[in-house]
Amino acid sequence: MSETIVRVKDLKKYYKISSKTFLSEAKYTKANDGITLDIKKGETLGLVGESGSGKSTLGKVLLQLYNQTGGSTYYYGRSIEELAPHYVFKTIKSLEKDVKSLEANRIERRKYKAQLEKAEGEENIAKAQKAFDDADRKVDEFFDTTAKIFGGLVFSEDLSETSRVLQQWYQVRGLIIESEKELRINELAIDAMEENNDTASRRYTKAQENAKAAREKLTDLNKQFETVQTHLDAVRETAKTSEKYERYEARKDTGIDLTRLTSKELRNLRTDLQIIFQDPYSSLNPRMTVAQIIGEALVAHGHYAKNTQKLTDYIAKVMEESGLEPKLMHRYPHQFSGGQRQRVGIARALALNPKFIVADEAVSALDVSIQSQIIDLLRDLKEQRDLTYLFISHDLG
Repeated sequence: MSETIVRVKDLKKYYKISSKTFLSEAKYTKANDGITLDIKKGETLGLVGESGSGKSTLGKVLLQLYNQTGGSTYYYGRSIEELAPHYVFKTIKSLEKDVKSLEANRIERRKYKAQLEKAEGEENIAKAQKAFDDADRKVDEFFDTTAKIFGGLVFSEDLSETSRVLQQWYQVRGLIIESEKELRINELAIDAMEENNDTASRRYTKAQENAKAAREKLTDLNKQFETVQTHLDAVRETAKTSEKYERYEARKDTGIDLTRLTSKELRNLRTDLQIIFQDPYSSLNPRMTVAQIIGEALVAHGHYAKNTQKLTDYIAKVMEESGLEPKLMHRYPHQFSGGQRQRVGIARALALNPKFIVADEAVSALDVSIQSQIIDLLRDLKEQRDLTYLFISHDLG
């Protein structure tokens, strides 16, 4: 069975059309309402609907380009442990309180269930039902947050120790991520200066010193991480003695809740999640060359240094994969046909080596003969790069 790469549950996206007043409630238009779906790794999922049905909105909400009003969106291309998001750290801090609240809510739920069974009269039954539903919702919230992240660890004998070790684990993991990024930035700066024969400058010496310091810091952090991992393994072994461990471990979900990420964390995930826009005209900056359009994100995410041969070579490679001649990289969008512009948009999306791409009516603005060429290209790229697509269209033609 294929792995799930994106999971959406009860997704909602509402737009406010009028504010609340003394005489009326706020009014909303529902672009997406209660959408639940799984997108499997390596598949192309088609999303078909008429104009104005909310299909493009859904694609953008999945990528968190638009904030969703409700529901959850999980991404499985990376694990929680790999990204170490801040929301997990916040959940760890409240671990003891959450587990105690779970037990209290379970007691309340049993009490209200008994009251509901004995209640007589429509009003009393309604009150008992509401009280039971509220307690039941609080129990479900625990499983949707805390238990989903930590699994069987929530029933460790010493929750204070478990919380302390988990906090250490995520703190050190977060520092490792930052140090790796710092080292990469300095190494890119060194490569760029060496390529431009700028090795005698103070900037070059400073970059060398910073890179050395980052390597030493990373070595120390990795040693700390090994120690903390040993402690966490010991805590887990202790938790396994609980009869509830396996049951709760089975509920563990390694997916990343995109709706709870900070803007910085989402930015780091943009390399995995990309979009091909519908309009090849307005989606490209007319003041930038093709090389600048494709290379912009590569530089911003620290994959390559600006104005280097390595960057130029990589842009040429991506252009060739997208069916464009590399010699055209210094041209501007207005110098291309519609089909070529869409290939530039595809190359831009491919450049960061994503895992999941939303193709938002990527061929609807093109001539029929060009549409088939672009679809064939997307199919070939999917096979070559093991991509997953959400393919949005207004018809099946």
